[in-house]
Amino acid sequence: MSSPHDPRGAGASRPAGASSPVTAIDKLRGLFGGGGGPPGPPRPPSDEDDAEEDGMLRMSFLEHLEELRSRIIKIIAGIIVALVVSLLFSDPLWEFVKQPARVALMNNGYPPQLTQITPMEAFNVIWFKLPVVCGIFLASPWVLYQVWAFISPGLYRREKRWALPFIFGTAGLFILGGLFGYFVAFRYGLTFLLGIGKGKDVIPMVTVTEYFDMFVNVILGVGLVFQLPVLIFFLILFRIVTPAFLVNHSRYAILIIFIIAAVVTPTPDVFNMCLFAVPMCLLFYVGIFAGYLVVLHREDRRFPWRKVINITIVVLLILAGVLYLAITRYGYKAVPHWPFLIH
Repeated sequence: MSSPHDPRGAGASRPAGASSPVTAIDKLRGLFGGGGGPPGPPRPPSDEDDAEEDGMLRMSFLEHLEELRSRIIKIIAGIIVALVVSLLFSDPLWEFVKQPARVALMNNGYPPQLTQITPMEAFNVIWFKLPVVCGIFLASPWVLYQVWAFISPGLYRREKRWALPFIFGTAGLFILGGLFGYFVAFRYGLTFLLGIGKGKDVIPMVTVTEYFDMFVNVILGVGLVFQLPVLIFFLILFRIVTPAFLVNHSRYAILIIFIIAAVVTPTPDVFNMCLFAVPMCLLFYVGIFAGYLVVLHREDRRFPWRKVINITIVVLLILAGVLYLAITRYGYKAVPHWPFLIH
């Protein structure tokens, strides 16, 4: 009995010589130019395939349900542990969350304080919503691992190699996007918004709930946007698109990225829109590069890592030299905020 997780088992009884059906993924490949048309007849099974199928875990339907129940319980337990840890550090976490509001208010000459309108508002935010959001961030690697552990028994041995890159790549990019939103996008966007009424007899009254809701929307939104390389990588891995197709049509992708940045950005100015769009464009090409490495691996070719690393080291040394001269000879100073170098 083949594993229910393995979609290949559905076609095991197909008569010899029968053509392989065109799946939805095959149609997408043809649409985007990644597959070059419907697949040909299935190749005869090799000894290597038989060895890999022998190594796959065989489970009945009830055993899969039991495995699913076990994974769900572990996911819930991990989230509860992360939630308890977050509750223990609610006060330091709130200090961390309100820091952008304090800086933005002070930069515009206002008292660095948020407003509480209802008696339960501060309690709901500081002791309930904040620990839940923080727990999601902390538990995200554990949740992704449990999802992969449930899927992996139905995969071939060569497909299981993507477990660690998938878990660390997805969770790492999500956390990196949250940090980018916190230290860059949210801070500058909030400073701009609070500065609109400056000098116009407008005093901002930022409530705790409104501030936290905006904080979560921006941080989670940027974290999800930073999953773009993972999406592109899997599109190339499944042969739905090719790196050449994405590069040739990159101008359309960049246009779409700027449109998304204009919608997501909490401010209407070009500067803050570029704070979103430029990293998204870089992530788009990072995803293409990761997919290109997969294509090279399929074709038994190697990427010239040594040459690229040498060029990168030379460029970094030149930039370090320019920075050293700017600080020592021309009186520039490094500061922990934009533009990071002032005269």
